[in-house]
Amino acid sequence: MGLARIWHSALLVRIREPAAGARVLAGVAELTAATTKSGGLRAASLTCAAELAFTQGDIDTAVDLAEKGVREAQQLGLTCLLPEAHAVMALSALRQGNMSVSSDFANQLRDDALLGQTVHRPSQCAWAAAQLLEVQGGATSAAHLVVGIITDDQLILELLAAQPAAAAWLVRAARQLGDEVLAKRVAAEASELAARNSGVRSVEAAGTHAEGLLAENPEFLVAAAEAHRDLWAAASAYEDAGKLLADTLQERDRAVDVLERAVDGYSKSSAPRDARRVVSRLRSLGVRRGRYPQYATHDSVKIGSLTNSEVAVAELVSQGFTNSQVGERLFISGHTVAFHLKKIFRKMNVASRVELTRTWSRISSADY
Repeated sequence: MGLARIWHSALLVRIREPAAGARVLAGVAELTAATTKSGGLRAASLTCAAELAFTQGDIDTAVDLAEKGVREAQQLGLTCLLPEAHAVMALSALRQGNMSVSSDFANQLRDDALLGQTVHRPSQCAWAAAQLLEVQGGATSAAHLVVGIITDDQLILELLAAQPAAAAWLVRAARQLGDEVLAKRVAAEASELAARNSGVRSVEAAGTHAEGLLAENPEFLVAAAEAHRDLWAAASAYEDAGKLLADTLQERDRAVDVLERAVDGYSKSSAPRDARRVVSRLRSLGVRRGRYPQYATHDSVKIGSLTNSEVAVAELVSQGFTNSQVGERLFISGHTVAFHLKKIFRKMNVASRVELTRTWSRISSADY
């Protein structure tokens, strides 16, 4: 009965009914408290609670719960629960702009797949890994996963039903790969799923979002943003609409308004990397924002007085990215990256990129 409740809660979370999902999960907590043999239930409920927190933008809580779920699952040998927890931790690190940590979890997701631990919800683990690879090396580096998800009937259906942001992301990725056929397949699958599940707002919004992207229709995209029950997915739809509106001179003011909503949505979702991307676009339209989205930082680096921007630069440089590649990922110029590096070298008392990488590796190991 406890596992059935957890499954029910997970379904509610995936269609973005968080309040209902939380109520069901609270009942599971009562069950686990009433018995001494509740390890499996507790591990599963922690993983479900982590996903719930993630969808609400409470990233710190999501990571904490996922880590506890992993420990419980490992102690009990429940390896089937690990991929879902790893996916939450990976996407949390990615949202907060913590590239080195997200890379570690991308490797864990890969290992989960190789060890056959992704029988349950494999599409979502594959999608998490694809997002991480795309950020690190562009769409081509994630091409095998993108194509694999889209062309597999079971995987695409499972993913679109559970992740409202997935359809639009896959349409964008397919187009970046230059494959319009794949993009159309995603939009068609999302629209059909919405038609079969009339009244499920998360699915309907995802279908409208994918259709709007495919048709390059900003009205569809704004409608999708307003319908989305997922903060990050809504911000994504506003960003897509803003890009299209910005291309039309008469729609500039509206583009700014829509892009501002995207920044706010990403910020509330604890996604500073995404927020900064939109801030960069607003800057190109002549708009300056007072508050600037901040990246997650290492506590030990804070002691060294690095700013959040400097931490983000150091993270990427330590992974071997060039100044121009770092700039592309942080939406700043290569000259700005070089300026940050000079200050990082001085503050951390290092003289080269090699020394920075070595020092940063020690910091990351100590913190994580």
